[in-house]
Amino acid sequence: MNDNTMKTVQRVTTSLEKKSADCIAIALLSIGILHCQTGRAQEQNKGIADDGNIPVLLTSGLESQPLRSIEISVGDQHLTNDYGDWRDISINGVYTLGQQIFQLELASKREFNTAGNFLGFADTVTINDDWYTRISAGAGDGAFYLPRYRGDLFIYKKWLEHRNFVTSLGVGYYSSPDGHIDRNVNIGGVYYFESPWIVQLGLRYNRSNPGQVGTHQQLIAITYGRDKHDQITLRSGWGGEAYQQISSQEAIVNFQSREVSVMWHHWLTPVSGFMLSAERYSNPLYERAGGRIGYFQQF
Repeated sequence: MNDNTMKTVQRVTTSLEKKSADCIAIALLSIGILHCQTGRAQEQNKGIADDGNIPVLLTSGLESQPLRSIEISVGDQHLTNDYGDWRDISINGVYTLGQQIFQLELASKREFNTAGNFLGFADTVTINDDWYTRISAGAGDGAFYLPRYRGDLFIYKKWLEHRNFVTSLGVGYYSSPDGHIDRNVNIGGVYYFESPWIVQLGLRYNRSNPGQVGTHQQLIAITYGRDKHDQITLRSGWGGEAYQQISSQEAIVNFQSREVSVMWHHWLTPVSGFMLSAERYSNPLYERAGGRIGYFQQF
């Protein structure tokens, strides 16, 4: 093989590596956020491991770029101390157009014996081979456990030769129907080992007003599996929560909580499948345990 041929092969290899890295980033933000935030991103400080401010890749793949997808899921959880059961149904959609990924979430919920609805939207934009950003916004219908409105802005950077380490820095703003406001800063990292392992770490620092209540939370998630087959994710989150409304007149403030969960995604075909999850959450006032089942379809 002559020098010119070798140089051509090297250029093609480099180009393929860059395309693969872009697919990692796109998959991280589209399918990963779609499935992991299902019915959760709109909630304030309920479930550290699922917090919508820390996107993670837990479902489909690194090898292909999803153009369009939809997921429908239902959840049911039981709370101790007579706080009633939680139930919800969520519809999540992803649409890729050029360098942008648009996401939409609709959720109808019943928590603490009160019905509520949420609408959320997100836009992810690829800046170049190494950088991309995501902005999201959402609003509830006035239910005390949903935001009046919230917004988040994240920037992501890919590192290393194969761009298999992705770091994130983000800020968030949450306005509650009762008038209190949260502001948070988020730091995270996801490392893609040679398939089938993915490891994620995250930190969130939050300040809630009135009261200047400062808290921080930690997250670790480990995923094992392969795209288009099966993927299992174990997550654990723990730390302080600034504020959680448990009725229209009562809230708990500045407390510690912990959450663990397991999630399984199984592909029935190369473009469709189902997900099952189970989780357990505890704080000084109550414990919550339950699960979720959903169906996803890619187009």
